[in-house]
Amino acid sequence: MSWVLAQAPDTLPDDNTGYVAAAYLVFFALVLAYFAIMAAKLQRLERELVELNELADKQIAERSGDPVAERV
Repeated sequence: MSWVLAQAPDTLPDDNTGYVAAAYLVFFALVLAYFAIMAAKLQRLERELVELNELADKQIAERSGDPVAERV
């Protein structure tokens, strides 16, 4: 068993910086994709919120009978 552990470092690549850099790039790409998806969802929710506020204002204006508010 000890001879397997002694041979293990010889089988590993000497220069691991390429693998580490690739791992960081993949992680960064995943984080960037996550933020892009969240930003798109936030933008869609803000648009829907504006539409809902306009509908609510329109309904309030119709119920109150205010002709100026109905044009908004």
